[in-house]
Amino acid sequence: MADKKRKKKHTDAKVKKEQTTSEASQKHPHEHPIPMLLGKHCNYDGEMANLQIELVKLQEWIKHEKLRVVVLFEGRDAAGKGGAIKCITQSLNPRICKVVALGTPTEREKSQWYFQRYVAHLPAAGELVLFDRS
Repeated sequence: MADKKRKKKHTDAKVKKEQTTSEASQKHPHEHPIPMLLGKHCNYDGEMANLQIELVKLQEWIKHEKLRVVVLFEGRDAAGKGGAIKCITQSLNPRICKVVALGTPTEREKSQWYFQRYVAHLPAAGELVLFDRS
């Protein structure tokens, strides 16, 4: 009797393992086809090149469709905002992609609403503006 129970337990565990394995092998339809590797196995330069190509495509789409795009980077000093912005803008056309980093507000600007300082820098049709806000 004990042997039958052990055999049944073993068979149940094997079936459960096979089901889990088959579920894991099915990819989610929106999942990236090639998983991004991290650490020493990551091809950082290759991944960055692919992402730069996608940014250039985005820029051309913005220009073609005459869209207005604003990206706001907000964080503490030395948080990496500048490096991220530099990485984004290095392959983009500076006539289409502009970076705005506003300085310390004047007394008049301090009395205004927060967003009023940004109105003059908002994008025209076909432009992308990156706001570096510290």
